[in-house]
Amino acid sequence: MASSLQLPISISSAPASAFRPRNARKLTAFCSVNAKATAKIPTPPINPKDPFLSRLAAVAAKSPETLLNRPPQNSDSLPYLDVFDEPILMATPAQVERSVSYNEHRPKKPPPDLPSLLLHGRIVYIGMPLVPAVTELIVAELMYLQWMDPKQPIYIYINSTGTTRDDGETVGMESEGFAIYDAMMQLKNEIHTVAVGAAIGQACLLLSAGTKGKRFMMPHAKAMIQQPRVPSSGLMPASDVLIRAKEVITNRDILVKLLAKHTGNSEEAVAKVMRRPFYMDSTTAKEFGVIDKILWRGQEKIMADVASPEEWDNKAGVKVVDELGGL
Repeated sequence: MASSLQLPISISSAPASAFRPRNARKLTAFCSVNAKATAKIPTPPINPKDPFLSRLAAVAAKSPETLLNRPPQNSDSLPYLDVFDEPILMATPAQVERSVSYNEHRPKKPPPDLPSLLLHGRIVYIGMPLVPAVTELIVAELMYLQWMDPKQPIYIYINSTGTTRDDGETVGMESEGFAIYDAMMQLKNEIHTVAVGAAIGQACLLLSAGTKGKRFMMPHAKAMIQQPRVPSSGLMPASDVLIRAKEVITNRDILVKLLAKHTGNSEEAVAKVMRRPFYMDSTTAKEFGVIDKILWRGQEKIMADVASPEEWDNKAGVKVVDELGGL
């Protein structure tokens, strides 16, 4: 009996520091195993539309040990990715959070820039003066759209002051407008031009250069043609100023010839109205031949049915008095 009691006595007589660490680890491991086997896994409220949480809850309910006895994973990898048979259902944490939020249909990546969206709809928008950077972009877009489909039309929306600013100061050479014009003439596609806001100078030439019958103008847009302007000469010698003046005259003659070609007017008539800035509203631009149609939805028929002032006077019984005072 003494020998049987020797082991407990020797253990109890051992120091507490030698007893606690070795047996505490075993006790803790034993309790934790029993706790894992008997504890119920709490499940949060599940959104039935979310494949991640639904799949995770199904795995937890069917075999909890799959989630409990998991080997340590790399911190760089997403958790619980291996429970999916099809990894395509797994998303990044940010996408999973968005899918259960109020904005679950939000795009997963930022939208493209506005010019790219317009280009996808075969729309080229000229909304700045014709400087080299604008010309480069417009010509590149026209070439790209023809390469994509040479049979579909191209829509050019114009709101530009041409090669000048609003105050009349020259910001670009006349060749910028001629470059876009030549690119338009080389295309196989139909070109629909639409004036929104203003089409001044070279921009008015681009408006009139669209396909016949496909040149449009908003009802309150403005068009204007004028002679090219001499850029700032600075401290140039007189001979250089004369050379520039001759070049401006050459550009004016080319502009007159092209406008006469696309508007159906004679060169003399175009040159006459271009002596001073010639502003045109949508009606005047249509009469002059710059455009073919005014984009006033539903208003053309209404305006066509409206009686003239003379008819209104006759129906009202008003007698018109001429300038000399007679009836």
